[in-house]
Amino acid sequence: VPLAELSLMNKLIHTSLVESQQHVEILQRDPSSPLFSIKTFEELPLKKELLQGVYMMGFNRPSKIQEQALPLMLAYPPQNLIAQSQSGTGKTAAFVLAMLSRASANEKYPQCLCLAPTYELALQIGQVVRTIGKFCTDIKVNYAVRGNRVLKGTVLEEQIIIGTPGTTLDWCFKQRILDLTKISLFVLDEADIMIDTQGLSCQSIRIHRALPNSCQMLLFSATYKEPVRAFAERIIPNPIVIKLREEELTLSNIRQYFMVCQSSDEQYRALCNLYASFTIGQVMIFCQTRRLADWLAGKMSQDGHQVAILTAELTVVQRASVIQRFREGKEKVLIATNVCARGIDVQQVTTVVNFGLPVGQDGEPDYETYLHRIGRAGRFGHRGIAFSVVERGTVELLHKIEEYFQTTIKQLDPYDMDELEKLAA
Repeated sequence: VPLAELSLMNKLIHTSLVESQQHVEILQRDPSSPLFSIKTFEELPLKKELLQGVYMMGFNRPSKIQEQALPLMLAYPPQNLIAQSQSGTGKTAAFVLAMLSRASANEKYPQCLCLAPTYELALQIGQVVRTIGKFCTDIKVNYAVRGNRVLKGTVLEEQIIIGTPGTTLDWCFKQRILDLTKISLFVLDEADIMIDTQGLSCQSIRIHRALPNSCQMLLFSATYKEPVRAFAERIIPNPIVIKLREEELTLSNIRQYFMVCQSSDEQYRALCNLYASFTIGQVMIFCQTRRLADWLAGKMSQDGHQVAILTAELTVVQRASVIQRFREGKEKVLIATNVCARGIDVQQVTTVVNFGLPVGQDGEPDYETYLHRIGRAGRFGHRGIAFSVVERGTVELLHKIEEYFQTTIKQLDPYDMDELEKLAA
């Protein structure tokens, strides 16, 4: 799945903050400059209208990244900042607060510019601006995105512009309706996606070069690997860097078991026995193909289970809707192909079932997909449990997975209900 689609899905899904256990690192160019962190939004120099908007978003206290980033973003003189943390940790709300704080309602021209890699992500950022800025009625937003046609000679009066690099370039240099010399705050969101998508990084650099030296620069990224670091250093002068260490997927907090069956029908009976033995809150079941996922969803629905299905054929918005319903508990079972194996976080998931193992085109185990599949059950330090329900001919693949990860996967008898219930206890 493209990075931009994963990012959009996570933005649509994370209506509340993800509690991250990861450590925050701060890299500062000027060691003599004091750094501050905050534990409440009231400690920030925010207008009461913005505080109301923050509480409307459901944020009672700042996330880890917001504790460190917001005082820097709102400081005088303005500080340039590079912030790295995963989806759901409050990055968007942080830079939206900065834009709404810096924008002057009395000045009727663009003062804050935010670039996002895709049309959909730009609209999602705009939704956050509208929610947090609900009570800042004199601050307006416009979108430099495809489909939003503005005539040459139009005078933009909106204080905040959110756009994609290509359309924003057109507004600046072809239609000449956006004066970059008056921009006082520039936000570059999803820098890792910008770099991953051909042309976007060059367009972003062209826009950046036209900004005044006094403009505050904020760059946000889910990763801070070498390509992002090199890109950031090209466009952000003398930044403070805030890093939320990326969470490493690990098998240490996930108990792993497998069951051997003769056929897919027997695999299904084994799955039903599992479901009967465990008081399973919410479970993700992974299938290698869409055909198998459709078959399994049909069988479970016939047996009265609330099932959602997630495959690559769905649009991004449809996928996000499915995951959101699952997250809210409207369906207890999410059956997915590998489209959902990575990048999607649902905190309530503690149980994962492999209905067959992930296999590469060479017939060997797909180790990375296996790790990401069962890693859905061990997010944010939680303990999880993973079952692989396999046919007899693929047991050798399981032993290869054990050897690769230097781990033990214990075999269970799918018909020994006493053992399953003992395990569940």
